[in-house]
Amino acid sequence: MSDLPPELAGALDAAARAARLLVTSDFDGTLAPIVDHPADARPLPEAARALVELSELPATPVALISGRALRDLRVLSSMPASVHLVGSHGAEFDTGFTYDIDRALLQTITDELTAIAAARPGVTVETKPASVALHVRNASFADGEAALRLAEEASARWDAHVTAGKAVLEFAVLATDKGEALDILRERHQASTVVFFGDDVTDEKAFRRLHGSDIGVKVGPGDTAAGFRIDAPEDVTTALRHLLARRAAGSGGRA
Repeated sequence: MSDLPPELAGALDAAARAARLLVTSDFDGTLAPIVDHPADARPLPEAARALVELSELPATPVALISGRALRDLRVLSSMPASVHLVGSHGAEFDTGFTYDIDRALLQTITDELTAIAAARPGVTVETKPASVALHVRNASFADGEAALRLAEEASARWDAHVTAGKAVLEFAVLATDKGEALDILRERHQASTVVFFGDDVTDEKAFRRLHGSDIGVKVGPGDTAAGFRIDAPEDVTTALRHLLARRAAGSGGRA
């Protein structure tokens, strides 16, 4: 496990002194390494432990913000109630949906994507309470590209919000995103500083909502609005343990 970049370590030291610190993270590719089969994803044990211990400190709310359905995020993350969960890119909070769901449209999208996937090995459809995702990670390049193209063409008929991720297209019947979810959490917990870890293009909307003393940490390569970058989920563990040690030494937040 590598050392943190000095600039990030210094920023986390400052964040640890915040009056109310909100610590947030994406799940896949950030807290949990990317795997071929989504159902096999699990958080790195030390990273998960650090998040839980942070959530037990005074004035330190903690949340996972994921594209996963809330039910799946709850099972895969195995987080206790002290860690708040936000699923479906902000459509599902552990306190309930943020908006009403157009279930007829959701079923139409599910049916059409299922038909696209049926003839292409490795292309899979993931249904969520507020969206449907088409995954091509395990398909051949030709089948994956064809499936994505057909899904994009079909989406012209749907009043759906399209989000492109790593080897996935997701079609939501709610126009929510991780940035909006971050704003809701910030307001709900009256956070003075926010830390957010993310790796995917869908996390950029959260990075762009950060300001002031907030800290955005991009995991892996790619253009980003985050102020800091680390290489892999193992480095997220290092960052969380660093933040935990500094925060705990100060007995939680202080002005």
